[in-house]
Amino acid sequence: MSTHLIFEHPLNERIRTFLRIEHLCERINHFAPQYDAWASRVAVETLLDLAAITSRPDLKSEIIKELERHLGTLRRMADQPGVDPRALDRVMSDISEAIAGIEQLVDPIGQLAREDDFLKGIAQRSNMPGGSCSFDLPYFHFWLTRSPETRQAHLERWLADVRPGEHAIGLILSLIRTSSPSREMVAAGGFFQQALETQAPAQMLRVAVPGASGPYPEISGHKGRFSIRFLSAEADGRQSQVTADVPFRLTCCIF
Repeated sequence: MSTHLIFEHPLNERIRTFLRIEHLCERINHFAPQYDAWASRVAVETLLDLAAITSRPDLKSEIIKELERHLGTLRRMADQPGVDPRALDRVMSDISEAIAGIEQLVDPIGQLAREDDFLKGIAQRSNMPGGSCSFDLPYFHFWLTRSPETRQAHLERWLADVRPGEHAIGLILSLIRTSSPSREMVAAGGFFQQALETQAPAQMLRVAVPGASGPYPEISGHKGRFSIRFLSAEADGRQSQVTADVPFRLTCCIF
């Protein structure tokens, strides 16, 4: 699988939100530790996006519901043949700790960033193209000249109430991604569609294609049916429909 590119598609709004939060956290984690001021600028701008997407009042309850659902599923698996009881206990313990971490948060996830006056000032100007220039936000410009250690400490302080949610969502997505085996499939003429089981609704689709030079999938669908259209990127930046058969790996993550 290491030689494959993986494309994911959420099949419900909850997983869509979790994937976006995961994406933003990964971007912050990449740029925040860097010493360069431009990296800190990207980290702050990403933090503002994260603060916006975590502003949903039901996010904490949605995370806990999903964790509890997984916990219930794992408990029902305990007596099944072939299940490693020690491994199962470790995963269930991790889920219980993640639930406790979310429940210990007094305020909504991301509230520290949303209530910070410095970040609110940046957010107000960031809606304007180029609005974070030094003459628009002199304090932000000054902050970016401070030591990397100071900038990193501020970022971690603003992220303190995000980390439990990041950990819980990472655990949820990891369980979903590894819940089902992949299958070798062929998209005839570059197109594939399939109905999904309604009795055990899938949470996410994962499509793996070989290498970085071949066609890539455009996935659309919902809990009942999905389709995959394979496209190729042209030298001039345009994309075109593939007409040849395309082999790929498909995972319908049902957990």
